[in-house]
Amino acid sequence: MTDKGGTSYQKEAPALVLFAGVQGETSARVHVLTEDYGPLRGIAYGGASKAGRALWQPGNVVKTSLHKRSAAALLQISGELLYACAARLLDAPLALSMVQSVCVLADVTLPEADPCPFLFAETVRLLTFLGYDPVVAEREGMPHVVRWEMALLATLGFGLDLSACAVTGSTENLHYVSPRTGRAVSEEGAGEWKDRLLPLPSFLRDTEQTGNAADWLEGLRLTGHFLARDAFGQRHLPLPAARQRLYDRLEMRVLADQTPITE
Repeated sequence: MTDKGGTSYQKEAPALVLFAGVQGETSARVHVLTEDYGPLRGIAYGGASKAGRALWQPGNVVKTSLHKRSAAALLQISGELLYACAARLLDAPLALSMVQSVCVLADVTLPEADPCPFLFAETVRLLTFLGYDPVVAEREGMPHVVRWEMALLATLGFGLDLSACAVTGSTENLHYVSPRTGRAVSEEGAGEWKDRLLPLPSFLRDTEQTGNAADWLEGLRLTGHFLARDAFGQRHLPLPAARQRLYDRLEMRVLADQTPITE
């Protein structure tokens, strides 16, 4: 994101806040995702103030002003709040974990200054949905998060192929995914190898389905396998703690749902 002469410039762009950390006494290090310029990192002067902390919350949609004195200078970012997401979910721990996981995954995996308009649109859509109604987000947000992780994998070049069975070519009865190739496998094609395959939850086979908590956990296991291997394993990094917290919180819900009620 530089002009032809490398001189100072100022641009405006809608952005998603992915990360904010204190820089000095009053400023903040800010990472944002923009549609036209991809992920950007810079400094927000005053970002550590009370108003600045509220503005630069991960998950917020912000109208940013991007300023550079030269190509080598530090990017300066200022902003105006368009949509607050995380603050709406303080009483919705699972939904808040969804937002935190999405922001961290995008921040850590996406190449800086590499435009990704499709994923930007998908992320805005997801965060807007999660922040609109905390009750609905807790109840219905997880399948959208798993599908977002699928979109992230595709954006990074590690997309899964769920269109047809890798063994038989059939488009019916797709119930598994090969952990090696990321391709779907049908019940017939799985044969004696099914125990070595990853389950393919129904809501990923049919977008009109939403599944239940156990299905969502299977979805997180599926995307988590490829995120851990391809997006993070190649750099010898573990999955982020925020992603693991989301998995653990959902797993607790599944276990609670499976616990019989006794008088």
